[in-house]
Amino acid sequence: MLTTKKTDIRSLDLAQLHQHFTAMKEPSYRAKQVYQWLWEKSARTFDEMSNLSKELRIKLNENYAINVVEVNNSQFSNDHTIKNTFKLYDGNIVEGVLIPMDDRMTACVSSQVGCSLTCKFCATGYMDRKRNLNADEIYDQVVLIDQQAKQNYNAPLTNIVYMGMGEPLLNYANVLKSIERITAPDGLNMSYKRITVSTAGISKMIKKLGDDGVKFNLALSLHAANDKKRNEIMPINEHNTLKALEESLKYYYSKTKNPVTYEYIVFNHFNDEIEDAMELAKFCKHVPCKVNLIEYNPIQFADFLNAEGDKIDAFSNYLKSQGITTNIRRSRGKDIDAACGQLAVKEQN
Repeated sequence: MLTTKKTDIRSLDLAQLHQHFTAMKEPSYRAKQVYQWLWEKSARTFDEMSNLSKELRIKLNENYAINVVEVNNSQFSNDHTIKNTFKLYDGNIVEGVLIPMDDRMTACVSSQVGCSLTCKFCATGYMDRKRNLNADEIYDQVVLIDQQAKQNYNAPLTNIVYMGMGEPLLNYANVLKSIERITAPDGLNMSYKRITVSTAGISKMIKKLGDDGVKFNLALSLHAANDKKRNEIMPINEHNTLKALEESLKYYYSKTKNPVTYEYIVFNHFNDEIEDAMELAKFCKHVPCKVNLIEYNPIQFADFLNAEGDKIDAFSNYLKSQGITTNIRRSRGKDIDAACGQLAVKEQN
């Protein structure tokens, strides 16, 4: 017997939803009501939609699916970080993290199942990329982590970083659609300025961000400011050299006037010398920027270690002496599987 696959209702925009309701001979205003339930109220079932008739809810259940994301497992760190694995409708696993700070509550979300970029220091880089996440699957991570923040710390999310599993700019359309829904007045109504998208550095897509005039923040995972070292740890650099990134960042800034954040993990005996800081300071002159120096969470697949504290401090002090705004991001969740991809690798094996 043939079975009809249900339509993922959150893949439809409001105009498409209107068309579907017209085809079902339902009043068009019902489409707006359903849209509000899906995106403003984050409904996970049609049965929650209490202002719809029972007959319409049955009809929606028969023809449409809400492919909700569910918390699969959570690890609670002594520093209050919460690391989650999320199960998708097809059984795949991704990660999301709640990072509580004194002045903010940050959600770190994934954009792909696995990753294709094979960065040598990243656990996700040792996983195959299985597929892109849909916009609603990214949105659901934000909703679930916001619920965790409220339940555990009595505070809502204030910030979102696309720094989890995957390369956001290789899932461009879905990432931008998710941000549109997260920031829309008829969505979660969060501020663009509270959202940061982090990329390993795909030059042509950084230029596209500029062409599209995006309002959110851009972070570049740099980790080395010379091509030889960056090639060694980030194979993507072989086709997106520092010169190409420089050009794309200048173009992006000319279009958006948004400063850029450079993320720089300081690895022991690899990129932690003052000469490395000098190279980074030179790269920082291309566009207005700030630097986040990041402590490393070691993983079982790689031999990298975090740099010594005095090396990180000296590195930071040099950058500040060059007039570069510099922050040291201390490692969070050291007592749990905090490195990106660690927990998902465990649970998919």
